Amino acid sequence: MGNLEHNLHKRLPLSTAAFLILLALKDGEKHGYAILRYVSDQSDGAVKLLPGTLYNLLKRMLDDEWIEELAERPDPALDDERRRYYRLTGLGEKVASLEAERLAELVRTARKRGLLVSKEQI
Repeated sequence: MGNLEHNLHKRLPLSTAAFLILLALKDGEKHGYAILRYVSDQSDGAVKLLPGTLYNLLKRMLDDEWIEELAERPDPALDDERRRYYRLTGLGEKVASLEAERLAELVRTARKRGLLVSKEQI
């Protein structure tokens, strides 16, 4: 494991909200409200991010260079100029990938222990 990957592993596990934000941005750039909707939709409403929590997480991810704020904006006639748009960086994608691998390993372990039934067993 390289030094960068080792350092990223130290940041795991991610909170569910942080992981869902990274997943939201994997699909492409989004503004804050679109990220809030994605997180709510993907968690079937179980994860309810308040705007303050969202923007604190986004600030931390910006500082860690997992995401970046876009300088370019959609046509102002079609968009609210107050919106800030974000996109995933290569580093952020690596963090999301490492977290997905960590979660997949937990699921494999749960299946081995009989806590989850695989589709093949049904």
